[in-house]
Amino acid sequence: MDTFVVWCVIVGVLLIVIGLTDTWRQELPVCASAIYLFAGYLLGPEVSGLLTLTLGTDAVLMERLTEAAVLISLFAVGLRLRAPVRDALWRTPLVLATLAMLITIGLVTGLGLALGLSLGGAVLLAAVLAPTDPVLASEVQVRDERDSDRLRFSLTGEGGLNDGAAFPFVMLALGLLGLHELGQGGWRWWGIDLVWAVVGGVAIGWTLGSIFSRAVVYLRREREQALGMESFLTLGLIALAYGLALAAHTYGFLAVFFAGLAMRQVERADNRQAGASAGRPAQASAYMAKAVLDFTLDVEKLAELTVMLLVGSLLTPAAFTPVSLAVALGLIFVARPIAVYASTWSLPLSATQRRLAAWFGVRGVGSMYYLSFAVAHGVAGETAAFVTDAVLVTIVLSVLLHGSTATPIMRFYRRARRARH
Repeated sequence: MDTFVVWCVIVGVLLIVIGLTDTWRQELPVCASAIYLFAGYLLGPEVSGLLTLTLGTDAVLMERLTEAAVLISLFAVGLRLRAPVRDALWRTPLVLATLAMLITIGLVTGLGLALGLSLGGAVLLAAVLAPTDPVLASEVQVRDERDSDRLRFSLTGEGGLNDGAAFPFVMLALGLLGLHELGQGGWRWWGIDLVWAVVGGVAIGWTLGSIFSRAVVYLRREREQALGMESFLTLGLIALAYGLALAAHTYGFLAVFFAGLAMRQVERADNRQAGASAGRPAQASAYMAKAVLDFTLDVEKLAELTVMLLVGSLLTPAAFTPVSLAVALGLIFVARPIAVYASTWSLPLSATQRRLAAWFGVRGVGSMYYLSFAVAHGVAGETAAFVTDAVLVTIVLSVLLHGSTATPIMRFYRRARRARH
């Protein structure tokens, strides 16, 4: 039978099964990502051989697939976060995405050096594993755009912010490995890869998201134009923000996240003004934001399926070495808790919220993108093999451990919160 036909049958059956059993599955300690991961392993060369992509020969293709997945998820995360940007709720995700991430990078770099990597290889390992995931373990994310629970808001915001904030450290690692120009004394990295690329990406995304949202709302409300086609408008904004950010040598991930966040902020401000205006018609901004979010969440699920199938197909028993397991367990059980406790001690988190934030540092799609990016940009040999095994094993353990515990733990957390209030 033709391979394409086989693929159509397998993917079709998988999507239908997940769709029909989703409500029932949510009651079990098994996340959809774990199912996709197992299906990818069955499709890979270790079992059926229907999916035979490898990082060595298909790194560019994998980079593009995971890149698209991250972009969709980052835009969706931005739309989920409705709190005003000056709200104190933002303090915790900002700290987690900056200070906690830096501490994590430092600890994992030290672990990599202790395990025999060069400085460049150790920094690469740490940078690839630094971002938490905005796609997986949806149970710990905000439940809707009005969810103001500090834990869920913080974990969701962290996943949106640090997928872009990790990029400078990936570039630093490539520079240390001789694959990227850092400049004399590191000036290029500090000035361009860090300051300009971060600030520029944020500015481009916020500006485009604000202008786009206000323009569409105006056309719909005042001119009765630009009606419908939310999917086209969404993909157009994501592509435009990402393309302009890359053209300006800034980080497109940050641009797309802040474009989604700006759209939500426009909707929130527009609704607040409507509340003060008697007789104002139904808000075009609220309808647009909801329609766009619904579309991106559907596409996000397809992106999750695609990436987890890829990860599963790359898995081999040989990857589960003592060294790769040491990295995965060290990150999950040592580096993440230390980073969270050390960075959030002064923030208004309860003891339970701090413990859960320390546990739910999910790794997944973002790490897979950065791994593919590094290999596509010249990382090879023993360094590539070491980092690849460690990252794949970390993603697998994270999906299994975090995915299996998210539903019961968050159910208990919600019950305890309701009891206190």
